[in-house]
Amino acid sequence: MGQIPGVNLDRLTAWLDERGHESGPLSGIEQLDGGTQNILVRFRRENRTYVLRRAPLHKRASSDEAMRREARVLRALNGSDIPHPRLIDDCPDASVLGSAFYLMESIDGVNPRTGLPDSYRDDVAARREVGLAFVDAAAAIGSFDHRAAGLDGLGRPSGFLERQVARWRSAYDAYDASPRYDTGVRRREIDEVGAWLEQHRPQSFRPGLLHGDYHLGNIMVDRARPRVAAVVDWELATIGDPLLDLGWILATWPGPDGPAFGAIGFEPWDGMLTEAEVLARYASNTTQDLTRIGWYATLAAFKLGIILEGTYVRSLDGETSVEVGLEMHQHSIALFTRAQKRIGGMSWPSRPDSN
Repeated sequence: MGQIPGVNLDRLTAWLDERGHESGPLSGIEQLDGGTQNILVRFRRENRTYVLRRAPLHKRASSDEAMRREARVLRALNGSDIPHPRLIDDCPDASVLGSAFYLMESIDGVNPRTGLPDSYRDDVAARREVGLAFVDAAAAIGSFDHRAAGLDGLGRPSGFLERQVARWRSAYDAYDASPRYDTGVRRREIDEVGAWLEQHRPQSFRPGLLHGDYHLGNIMVDRARPRVAAVVDWELATIGDPLLDLGWILATWPGPDGPAFGAIGFEPWDGMLTEAEVLARYASNTTQDLTRIGWYATLAAFKLGIILEGTYVRSLDGETSVEVGLEMHQHSIALFTRAQKRIGGMSWPSRPDSN
């Protein structure tokens, strides 16, 4: 039986046997593109299709916990109106594959960042419906009853906003450990945006579930009709301020300064929502106060820029591909630039469109 790096198929087969998941040999084994580092493998056993997700080969200290977190969230979402892949099973320790991992159902959909079917590219109305469904899913996540679903303790909502800038500036400082990366390159932008965020931070919020990395690259779109088939990649999910997911949408949404991270695959953008329409749609599905949404969008650009720069650093250290690292580096630069423009006077929409 052939092997996939990070997934010993013989050990996986033995584990499936122990857990009672069908029987017989694995077939249709295929490594999937998914995110920039985590490993995704689709396979069949008897008449059932599985998708396995595990941490990258070069694990970070938090990689196993991230897999356990994703599995916990997916289990809690079962039966909800939030589109998600159904969790089948999980292995919370590294004894089988060298990493915690989980199994989920296979979604018959496409990722917008890798390109949409021609039926979408040729249909303005369909692209618009996908945009509306994308915003609706974010609102559904934000209104999810996390306590009833047993997700208390997933995060620490007390002090959540107060921790953000220091947490992510510290993450950026940690890149100094790489001998090939100079953290001084982006220091001015990070200091300026970080200071603005601290000065303008909202004083209170309503705690709820947030995805933590909510952009078009982390959804699967139904092949046949314009809807979100599933929201994926829940490793940054936590209990905090759900408006950060809406801020993430705005930070990655094309605007006056051109395309942004997550928009790839929807080109041409003709027919998609404007920023004001995004806000209006979200507002129609929530009772949250959106008047400070510009702060959340700036925080999202700051945080995502630092996260993506980390992928670039790992590529310099040989822990992920150079091609992926350079792509994430370009997105990171664009996000820091966007954040600086916003605090310099180019405002995010401050309220939903009244039309």
